[in-house]
Amino acid sequence: MASLVPCPHCGPRPKEEFTIKGAVLQRPAPGDSAQAWFDYVYLRDNPRGSYEEYWHHTSGCRRWLVVTRNTATHEIHACEDAADKTKVKSA
Repeated sequence: MASLVPCPHCGPRPKEEFTIKGAVLQRPAPGDSAQAWFDYVYLRDNPRGSYEEYWHHTSGCRRWLVVTRNTATHEIHACEDAADKTKVKSA
């Protein structure tokens, strides 16, 4: 049985409709050191457990999503629109 991803726009969809694009990382500031930018672009952790990744719903709504999944079991714990996740919350 195929794994289903709970797309917030399309509902549960087969994982084959999605393209995994990489870890959700804090982007360095424009004036940060070359080493900070090198680490951001080229170095990745390989954690065991819960991890946030950017996924693109390529064969569906074409939205960018943040998927939280367990890297050991591949179980998906959460899926939200990347635009909603990056909005600044007002005080």
